[in-house]
Amino acid sequence: MSRYEIAFSGQLVPGAQLELVKANMAKLFQADAQRIAQLFSGRRIVIKNNLDAAAAEKYRSTLERAGARVEVIDMDMPIEEVELAPPPPAEPAPAAAAASAGRLQVAPRDEYMAAFSEVDAPDFGIAPVGADLQDAKPDAEAPRVDLSQFSLAPVGSDMGQAKADAAAPPPDTSHLKLQE
Repeated sequence: MSRYEIAFSGQLVPGAQLELVKANMAKLFQADAQRIAQLFSGRRIVIKNNLDAAAAEKYRSTLERAGARVEVIDMDMPIEEVELAPPPPAEPAPAAAAASAGRLQVAPRDEYMAAFSEVDAPDFGIAPVGADLQDAKPDAEAPRVDLSQFSLAPVGSDMGQAKADAAAPPPDTSHLKLQE
């Protein structure tokens, strides 16, 4: 039995108005404006996964009636066979800025990512399957503790527990008599 996921990339069905679609999505998901803005950021966001075919079709038709074009992807299909919709075109970077920097300029997808647009970070690759990604740790050394001041007591010896006080002598009741 195939399982499906529903993904949204901010694309609208032809003829839909952006503000109306945002309002429809806010009603459907009972979400605030910030969450709806995240949905329309242009990134591919998985809305729901692990659905059967009927539920996936229900989600797709409901979201398309709301004006959002979604992808229904078979999760059991190998990733090489999945054909994803192309992402929406990014804003072109100014040619002067790209030429002056001497490196590729990429337009940030939202205000948050704009803060990181000038960061020069290394390009890390992807490790092969089965590779150990954790840094090697040196073997831990046993701590050097001086135990020369300690000794062992012989078996059965008193280890210094507090001795119970001797019981008080019983009261003298010899002068008491019972009367009938």
